[in-house]
Amino acid sequence: MTATLPAEQSDTPIAPHTVLRDVFGYQTFRVGQQEVIDAAIAGQDSLVIMPTGGGKSLCYQIPALVLEGITLVISPLISLMKDQVDQLKANGVAAECVNSTMTREALQSVYSRIHSGQLKLLYVSPERVLTRDFLERLDTMHISMIAVDEAHCISQWGHDFRREYAALGQLKQRFQHVPMMALTATADDATRSDILSRLSLIEPHVYLGSFDRPNIRYTLMEKHKPVAQVVRYITTTQRGQCGIIYCGSRKKVEMVTEKLCNNHIRAAGYHAGMETDERAWVQEAFQRDDVQIVVATVAFGMGINKPNVRFVLHFDIPRNIESYYQETGRAGRDGLPAEAVMLYDPSDINWLRRMLDEKEDGPQKQVETHKLNAMNSFAEAQTCRRQVLLNYFGEYREKPCGNCDVCLDPPKRFDATEEARKALSCVYRVNQSFGVSYIVEVLRGMQNIRVRENGHDKISTYGIGRDHSHDYWVSIFRQLIHKGLLHQNITRNSTLQLTEEARPLLRGDMELELAVPRLDTAARSAKSDKLSSKNYDKKLFAKLRNLRKSIADEEELPPYVVFNDATLIEMAEMLPTSYGEMLAVNGVGQRKLDKYADAFLDLIQEHLTNHG
Repeated sequence: MTATLPAEQSDTPIAPHTVLRDVFGYQTFRVGQQEVIDAAIAGQDSLVIMPTGGGKSLCYQIPALVLEGITLVISPLISLMKDQVDQLKANGVAAECVNSTMTREALQSVYSRIHSGQLKLLYVSPERVLTRDFLERLDTMHISMIAVDEAHCISQWGHDFRREYAALGQLKQRFQHVPMMALTATADDATRSDILSRLSLIEPHVYLGSFDRPNIRYTLMEKHKPVAQVVRYITTTQRGQCGIIYCGSRKKVEMVTEKLCNNHIRAAGYHAGMETDERAWVQEAFQRDDVQIVVATVAFGMGINKPNVRFVLHFDIPRNIESYYQETGRAGRDGLPAEAVMLYDPSDINWLRRMLDEKEDGPQKQVETHKLNAMNSFAEAQTCRRQVLLNYFGEYREKPCGNCDVCLDPPKRFDATEEARKALSCVYRVNQSFGVSYIVEVLRGMQNIRVRENGHDKISTYGIGRDHSHDYWVSIFRQLIHKGLLHQNITRNSTLQLTEEARPLLRGDMELELAVPRLDTAARSAKSDKLSSKNYDKKLFAKLRNLRKSIADEEELPPYVVFNDATLIEMAEMLPTSYGEMLAVNGVGQRKLDKYADAFLDLIQEHLTNHG
């Protein structure tokens, strides 16, 4: 069977299940696929939210082969288009893409095949599809359907907003009678509403699949000696298995890749600064299992369909839950057990906040701040991590999953009914119009201008929580959000709002257990004791002095101008492995951090790896 069969036999339409079996080789549809496909074939617009690995592509590829004409697929990345087209061609489907890397002759060949009716699917970028030349070409085509992949990019509330995506509503206005399908793996309620509005979808069929990937175990590890931790994890827990390691910068990608290779692990780096051919080679080698581990920035992974990725490890915390969910979703697409591991250091969040602070104020900055706060809450959660993830996307689960680090090694719990009622009552008394930090200030009876100006020093809940610290109450609020009793409204500056689930607790009809907040006072006192001990690593100190000398000679400066001995001793004592930790070392300011930190951090990490 080929892609042209439906067109040849238009008087007897081929059944979707036949296409599924004969073209793609599957015997049964996955959950949700058939109802989405049926809606598309019936000419209905649709919004499809399916988890990574849930089979979104087939939702538009099968209708494309059943319907007469050509299906237009809007896709954000050339590598993603190529991967999809290659897979379709391998299945005998007439598919092509149009992108900026193609020669004039290649483009003309594709256009010729379109106009002669030989193609069934055409992949194109959002930038190209809205050009005047391309729109005029579309007017001459028989378009059966328009599919918008990675549709969260349309929304200002999405984690990857792109201006060129926001204009795609023009296509629906131009081709009103052509069914349009928007697809994404990650979209909260605000993002979903925005997609429907911006694309002007007409009475759409909305399919909201479960975000749960029960075969993935979510684990968070305290970041201590990260390179040594990664090497140990791969060589012991994941020996010989395929995995992806995500790093926050190109520099770290290169450093981690080098360390893994030095430990006889088949690893390759991938980031946007590499040549196109080099990136293509890494992706191809990973797909072929010639490379075991890909160490990458977020530039890698969108559209990766490799089924046997057994783990995804985050060397640095992502900027938002949507990215984390998409990236971890690349593990275990074959349904077999897989792991999502994240190394977490609170100072990494502080580093991301500093970078965010440098951005221009406005709605986009507010959205990014909200999402970073949600990611921070996930990392510090004492509630089942799967519950936190699912609740974030509006899929509330009462029971813990039993397959995450919090479930497998649970924190101590206590009867938090009274504390929860205080917290929820305070949200109600301030008219559900403020965020976490402000409500904590009211609860603790803080005397500040904003509280007094709002008159909240006069309400009944003012000061009823002064017996606990700020961090304690923040932990309580986070747990109430994770359990679905409170909702953070991203469209209203992250204000807290009560959900229906909070009513029984406020009425006194139920009790609630929460985790005892894990406050960081013990960690701080441990660090303080460590600082006073002057128990530093003498061998590392000697290496740091040598590095300082070589930098100073190169810049023709006295060594102490780079860093003085006291600063180097503190480095050898505190063993910083992140920008945030380096900033905590006395004598390291922002300028010196920018200028010298990478070299010193690399040396410290190398030392820890070799002596870990």
